[in-house]
Amino acid sequence: EVGPQGKTDMASVFVRGGTVVNHDRSFQADVYIENGIIREVGPQLAVPNGVRVVDATGKLVIPGGIDTHTHMQLPFMGTVAVDDFYVGTQAAVAGGTTMIIDFAIESRGESLLAAYKRWRGWADPKVVCDYSLHVAVTWWSDQVAQEMEELTRDHGVNSFKTFMAYKDVFQLDDGAMYQAYKQCAKIGALAQVHAENGDLIAEQSKECIAKGITGPEGHELCRPEEVEGEATARAITIANRANCPLYVVHVMSKAAAHAILDARAKGSVVFGEPIAAGLGTDGTKYWHHCWRHAAGHVMGPPLRPDPTTPEYLMNLLACGDLLCTGTDNCTFNADQKAMGKDDFRKIPNGVNGVEDRMSVIWEKGVYTGKLSPNKFVEVTSTNAAKVFNIYPRKGIIQAGSDGDIVIWDPEATRVISKDTHHHAVDFNIFEGMTVHGVAVTTISRGKVVWEAGKLQTEKGWGRFVPRPPHCKFVYDAIRQREKVNPWALLDERDKSKYGGKVERAPYDGPVLVLPSSQ
Repeated sequence: EVGPQGKTDMASVFVRGGTVVNHDRSFQADVYIENGIIREVGPQLAVPNGVRVVDATGKLVIPGGIDTHTHMQLPFMGTVAVDDFYVGTQAAVAGGTTMIIDFAIESRGESLLAAYKRWRGWADPKVVCDYSLHVAVTWWSDQVAQEMEELTRDHGVNSFKTFMAYKDVFQLDDGAMYQAYKQCAKIGALAQVHAENGDLIAEQSKECIAKGITGPEGHELCRPEEVEGEATARAITIANRANCPLYVVHVMSKAAAHAILDARAKGSVVFGEPIAAGLGTDGTKYWHHCWRHAAGHVMGPPLRPDPTTPEYLMNLLACGDLLCTGTDNCTFNADQKAMGKDDFRKIPNGVNGVEDRMSVIWEKGVYTGKLSPNKFVEVTSTNAAKVFNIYPRKGIIQAGSDGDIVIWDPEATRVISKDTHHHAVDFNIFEGMTVHGVAVTTISRGKVVWEAGKLQTEKGWGRFVPRPPHCKFVYDAIRQREKVNPWALLDERDKSKYGGKVERAPYDGPVLVLPSSQ
């Protein structure tokens, strides 16, 4: 198989003596990867001649992590995120992530296809692990609908993100969201949403400035969790009316989580994605007396000042009400953040996370007894592969799957710091946190890319992973609903039952005639 840069997978490795941990079971086994693909998984396999052997004795052998939400080298708020696709994917593999899903985001009025091709041009020569792309929908027209279909049919895109925030930049109104979600349902794509009430944020941010609140705390004050919860519930309603599955990115609050739980309890096909930042720290940092420290945590939606929120979100991951985990990795240095030193509205939104996600979730989830190792694999890899229709190519260790494997030491510890991380950014929101659970070795399609604390990466090694539409994990319930549910789309209803058009005699009574306007 030849990748986009014309390179053929020739990477082979033998992982010996570890405990394989998949989402459904754990077992002692060796793993043989040949030409980038897992060929055998079993106890005491024979080692082929000339193959590199990696000793995993006493360690866990887990599927490589999949970060569902990154923004490498994103042009945003007048500047560009400092983690590009090379540095960002290096940080990823150093932490045990072997695939990221980034976002191609077009300017209003710009072709979605052009944005997709631009992001591919940025990423393909740089990535050191596999990646894929969501595509944003920031405006609506017949052209957008046609390009969504083309991207899904011809370019391996099966998810489209809408924004309810960033007014006059990315924000769609409800009518445009409804049209976008109907198109997603038609072409078998998954709708995604950044759920915050952008109109309220715009008004309340002006009020904060008028009151003299110009620091990072204003960022949270103008967009409290109620604003996120309302938008989440509204997005779910819009998706339901379009009979479209919905994926809520970066669930940051109890209010947003409650909206998702309520909808799932009623049968809605909606998935929630907490991120490493929201699981590992909280929004009390916005009131820190060091402006740089406070601004370093500014992201949208913001971290919540309720310190019990991270544990609450972790509990929902543990019980399956929230499914996937990303990072929203979008990093800006001190001088970039300082563009908003006198006005929090000008602080570029974004934090790190792609390197630390796996360890933070292990620390806050497995080490505390909330998640089993199998559940850890599920929320960091397998569920993402299922939701985005790349399972079992990714997300599991079995014959025929990609050779994306991490040798994980559950007993090892490390201290997270900007001085030792592999990001380009000069700040780390988890600074000083001691975490249990460390990626000892990371293997990307059979190539060892991280071992013994050192990167062994190659620019362009990673491939773009196409994701087919009509994912059964996402769409089975939707398609069945179309057949039997009377409250499905109007043109899918059984007209002989309630919920459709009523055949009745024409009204023949009096009709009020309004005076003509002058």
